[in-house]
Amino acid sequence: MRLASFQITNFRSINDSGSIDSTQLTAILGRNDSGKSNLLRALHSLNPAEGITELSPIKDFPRHRRLEECQDDTPVVATRWALDEGEWAELAEMLPRAANVRHVTAGRGYGTARWTGLEGLAELSLDVSDIKGKVRKIVPAVKAAAEKVAEEARATLEQEADAFDAAMILSPDYIRWSEGAVKALQTLRKALAAADAELSDKQEQMLVELEDMARAIANDTPALAKAKQWVLEKLPRFIYVDEYPALPGRQNIADYLVRKGWGQAAPEQQGFEKLCKAAGLDPQQLQDLLDKNDLATRNQLVNRAGAVVTSEIRRLWKDRELKVRFNLDGPYMDTLVSDPDDTYEVEVNLDERSRGFQWFFSFYITFFADTKGGRAGDAILLLDEPGLHLHARSQADLLEHFERDFGNQTIYTTHSPFMVPVHRPDAVRTASMGPSTGTIVSNKAEGDERTLYPLRAALMLSRMVNEVATPVEESVLTAVPVQ
Repeated sequence: MRLASFQITNFRSINDSGSIDSTQLTAILGRNDSGKSNLLRALHSLNPAEGITELSPIKDFPRHRRLEECQDDTPVVATRWALDEGEWAELAEMLPRAANVRHVTAGRGYGTARWTGLEGLAELSLDVSDIKGKVRKIVPAVKAAAEKVAEEARATLEQEADAFDAAMILSPDYIRWSEGAVKALQTLRKALAAADAELSDKQEQMLVELEDMARAIANDTPALAKAKQWVLEKLPRFIYVDEYPALPGRQNIADYLVRKGWGQAAPEQQGFEKLCKAAGLDPQQLQDLLDKNDLATRNQLVNRAGAVVTSEIRRLWKDRELKVRFNLDGPYMDTLVSDPDDTYEVEVNLDERSRGFQWFFSFYITFFADTKGGRAGDAILLLDEPGLHLHARSQADLLEHFERDFGNQTIYTTHSPFMVPVHRPDAVRTASMGPSTGTIVSNKAEGDERTLYPLRAALMLSRMVNEVATPVEESVLTAVPVQ
């Protein structure tokens, strides 16, 4: 499922954001305190990787409104999702009248209940005249058959025929009708069998058609409920990140294993677990080898892991070619980084590298662990101001990294011109705040000077680098007013 659009209402600074189109990569621009982060926080609450929880009216309901206005079903998130071909087929098999459904919806309020919808779902309907016609032909035939059997069976068969006729009186409540019809048809079948009475082939075919129709309608309610639950189960998880804690350059493996066993791993130790996953290391195996005094095997494992991580960092980090090596010192593992092209190749601990590189390294490790077979294999990434500590060129590399190396849909906020995808103006949204409207979002580049400044700067920089703006850049640049 791919997120096509979302809308946030009744959340913090947001009364109604308006519908926000979502592409594979979506950048939200806006001045400080325009509510950009609130958009991501609210969207994240629909299906967080950590599990859904109630929202807090005191904390999250717009503060200029009375608390009694906020109920469990007060809407907060409304989303629209596009299905792929495999999902179309799966849904139609589950609920036949959903054969034309190509988009589904999902939303939530302040409680934990979520709701779903199926766009293009065919109406549940019946051909009333056809059903009545079949009933009129079958009931006399059943009574005629009753005349050919013994008197004691005849009364029962005629009674069931009359009950069947009464059950087939149609009403707008198709579900109630179908439940009664299924029972009546089953009883009629038993009465015919007990009386050893038979219908003609044509009458039998009519009875089969009525049975199929009644069962299909009776089964529709559980099938519809199953389809709506299926939508919730198919929803991708949302991962929201507003802080990027640096990974410590030195970790005590034994302490990590003990704390993990107790369920008390600190955030930096959880980061270490992700580092091991990205590097292909097993902390328990390293500890077991230490206990056996097999230091040679331990060193071979971490040397290989260092080579794996180095190749990925060199592919992604374009500032300079770096080398990552893991060093074991008893129960400790150090992450060391060096510059092989320098006259003197000096290794320093990760803790001593630039803040920008620490951020990038932490980002790579965290999302490698979460997206490569982890909890976020198909997750939607919600990133609040990513890459703030990176050099301008490295921010551009990060943007390229999002597009090239992640299959995940990514929605992020930014102030930086170097994080604006000028080559894809369809991916840019602008957020603004009004005193009465609250946070609203436009799917076009519009807003005041501060809102549009990163976009204008990005377009001007692109034109300077390319000397001449591309037709796409030129059309966007002329559409962005200077105020």
